[in-house]
Amino acid sequence: MSNVLDFITRHLTDDDWMEDAACKGMTHLFFPTPAERPQTRERREDAAREICQSCSVKLVCRNFARDNHEYGLWGAESEDERHTAGYRLIAPIGVRARQSS
Repeated sequence: MSNVLDFITRHLTDDDWMEDAACKGMTHLFFPTPAERPQTRERREDAAREICQSCSVKLVCRNFARDNHEYGLWGAESEDERHTAGYRLIAPIGVRARQSS
């Protein structure tokens, strides 16, 4: 029972750092819209990275995305950059999906 309570407590508090994130409320900059064009994605991610540069939780955010196989831009790192760094997405998309089949 103690292990279950530890897990629940840890799970509920592991994202407390998000309250201090500079990007709070700016989801539209950090996650793509359906059928986003490459040029639009580049501009959106550049704007998101600007916000990340001054963020006090940038490294925690990046590690969270790496550990949890997240999509989007986290801690100034895109999913492609995480993939290149050796952190795999659970369900690859785009080119990676074609390569894995």
